[in-house]
Amino acid sequence: MASRSCKNLFDWASGGLLDIPCTPRALPRVMTVPGIISDVDSYSNDDDSDSNSSTCRERKIVVANMLPLHAKRDPETKKWRFSLDEDSILLQLKDGFSSESEVVYVGSLKAEIDASEQEEVAQKLLEEFNCVPTFLPSDLQKKFYLGFCKQQLWPLFHYMLPMCPDHGDRFDRSLWQAYVSANKIFADKVMEVINPEDDCVWVHDYHLIVLPTFLRKRYYRVKLGFFLHSPFPSSEIYRTLPVRDEILRGLLNCDLIGFHTFDYARHFLSCCSRMLGLDYESKRGHIGLDYFGRTVYVKILPVGVHMGRLEFVLNLPDTTAKIEEIQEQYKGKKLILGIDDMDIFKGISLKFLALEQLLQQNRESQGNIVLVQIINPARGSGKDVQEAKSETYLTARRINEAYGSPNYEPVVLIDRHVPQYEKTAYYAVAECCIVNAVRDGMNLVPYNYIVCRQGTPPMNEALGVTADSPQTSMLVVSEFIGCSPSLSGAIRVNPWDIDAVADALNSAITMSKSEKELRHEKHYRYVSSHDVAYWARSFAQDLDRACQDHYSKRCWGIGLGLRFRVVSLSPNFRKLSIDHIVSAYKRTSRRAIFLDYDGTVIPEASIIKAPSPEVLALMNSLCKDPKNTVFIVSGRGRTSLSDWFASCETLGIAAEHGYFLRWNRSSEWETSPVGADLDWKEIVEPVMRLYTEATDGSNIESKESALVWHHQDADPDFGSCQAKELLDHLENVLLNEPAVVKRGQHIVEVKPQGVSKGLVTEKILSRMVNDGKAPDFVMCIGDDRSDEDMFESILRTVSCPSLPSPPEIFACTVGRKPSKAKYYLDDASDVVKLLQGLATASSPKPRHLPHVQVSFESVY
Repeated sequence: MASRSCKNLFDWASGGLLDIPCTPRALPRVMTVPGIISDVDSYSNDDDSDSNSSTCRERKIVVANMLPLHAKRDPETKKWRFSLDEDSILLQLKDGFSSESEVVYVGSLKAEIDASEQEEVAQKLLEEFNCVPTFLPSDLQKKFYLGFCKQQLWPLFHYMLPMCPDHGDRFDRSLWQAYVSANKIFADKVMEVINPEDDCVWVHDYHLIVLPTFLRKRYYRVKLGFFLHSPFPSSEIYRTLPVRDEILRGLLNCDLIGFHTFDYARHFLSCCSRMLGLDYESKRGHIGLDYFGRTVYVKILPVGVHMGRLEFVLNLPDTTAKIEEIQEQYKGKKLILGIDDMDIFKGISLKFLALEQLLQQNRESQGNIVLVQIINPARGSGKDVQEAKSETYLTARRINEAYGSPNYEPVVLIDRHVPQYEKTAYYAVAECCIVNAVRDGMNLVPYNYIVCRQGTPPMNEALGVTADSPQTSMLVVSEFIGCSPSLSGAIRVNPWDIDAVADALNSAITMSKSEKELRHEKHYRYVSSHDVAYWARSFAQDLDRACQDHYSKRCWGIGLGLRFRVVSLSPNFRKLSIDHIVSAYKRTSRRAIFLDYDGTVIPEASIIKAPSPEVLALMNSLCKDPKNTVFIVSGRGRTSLSDWFASCETLGIAAEHGYFLRWNRSSEWETSPVGADLDWKEIVEPVMRLYTEATDGSNIESKESALVWHHQDADPDFGSCQAKELLDHLENVLLNEPAVVKRGQHIVEVKPQGVSKGLVTEKILSRMVNDGKAPDFVMCIGDDRSDEDMFESILRTVSCPSLPSPPEIFACTVGRKPSKAKYYLDDASDVVKLLQGLATASSPKPRHLPHVQVSFESVY
């Protein structure tokens, strides 16, 4: 029976319920000091949902698909026996944490445990290994891992689309439901052991991408990091996924998201921009996305290897004996090594074809070169894996038949379980290592090879190698794997270019020893200093930094199901309540009202830019109240604004950011004296025209006092890139001109110096004070960067000592985002509702006003 905490979420995610059992609640919450354990099934969404946690020392909760354990049933006692997997990165990353940190692991076992044994096994793992197992039902496990993870997410993240049934599986909603269900079970297990105020949660890899949404839904301020160990595809590939938004939002519910390379991070940021409309910026070296007031940081750092573990294996007697055996077996031959999983992305057959090309082109290599290919067991199953395996064996057999002899095979396939000491021995002996994957997240084979080629004093002594003898290594790596950017001394290849890979192999084995030494030294210096402990420590430090403002902001949750997210804003930044402002409006008699136009009284995305009849009626109602001074303050030109608002006789208009000012319809336009020189437009227009021709979807808006380059309809990434370039270009050419260049929402604008919305509001308020009508109510609403000048100006002007008493101020931005305003409204429709409330207060029974439903809500 599904737990009550996940029933509704299954429904939201899939449109139907899954009859999948959750794990039994066998484990209590883990405590390190006495305290009260709260019921984790109580899903409270209030602002203080974290407040009842007991206090304990910091722990790191590491969540992954598989626990770092080996499981084996004792043949005599029939009891389960467990041991640590010393080669697991999850276990090795502990070295990057402080000795005072406790690490708890949450994940599945590599063996299926009978339901009758699960409680006993769970207690044993918790007590002996600090591990919390998630027992997924067998059917769910298959659909979750072998189904959605390996047949849909894994191929997609490696750039493979299911173009037809023979090439990949099409999206299956039932597998997605299983994925969500499995993630929910993992989340439940984390909730059983977490102390949300003190613990950090670090989730690993694509198996658990929606897990952060479940955790964030329960604990608004949980410290939550995620590291993706696979590639992240470009937006053109990723956008084909039917549940693309849910996956992105799962990642965005973290505080820190880690990637191996900048390419992967760039693809993720591009997806967020194109599909969710989110922009990112880099501040002091840290990339951040603003997501409903929370800053989600992106970290780029490839994982490393555990130096101590590799050196320990190198020093084993079994390793030394195996090295001597391999040296004897391949005496007089140059050994090239490949170690790969059996899957379609590792490029094993392409590697063999390159060797075949090398043997064909260099006859002297025949009989002298051996490629030893160790094949790790396949992690998935399916027709594609079987096809890859069949092709690998057929290619190897053909090459051996063509170029082999009774005592020589150019390709040696080792397709069995190979213990770590044996792999280490091959690493140590091989003159060259090749990783030819067509796509891979990281791949630590090159790092392992470099460390093993360096050797250790005990191993070198056993093999008769002098201590001062310089070491060598040579790497041929695909440019499509995550470790490639960090290995600048390797020969990088396009695995699809068979000729180039063959040439690279030839260069690697014929290169001079001195050059090999230099390349090896450079690689070893990097690998030894950027080990797995460095990676874990750096990630933990950045996660702490990302979470440092958690308790300085107000938080609340919005959205249903997997669209849930937390809004996090300053304690002084709150939604403007209509009740609150109407109350202040009624008790004041000298009111100044400033309204931006685009994105404020009409939606930014609206195709029709003219105001609606409803907006015009509201403006007339507000303007007819003798207590009000109402202004539209916009960047638009005066002609369009005066035409649109011709019916509003007493409405003031400040056009082109205040360059033109009109107090009412019958008054003359006033022109700002500071921007009389507009000769700079002759410089700006050709530059903007150049960028318009180069950027499809962009256009130039020519105003009387300004020129604006719009890129809203251009490609989001290219448009943003061109806008940055245009901004720099114009700043350089206008260095000595009386003009300023500003970047706004999808625009780059050049306008006269000394012209801004802030200055025009100062002028209007000063005129009111000089006329003996010092305002006691000031409301200013806008949505753009230029409106921030208004908010700042109002706060500065009304604090002037010449005012008899400070007015009531309502500076309000449209959209929940960082702002100098104290209040916000969600969108233009909220602004219209607020104006309707004010208009109703001015005229209790306005017969000429259209009906607009008003919701008087107070959000505090």
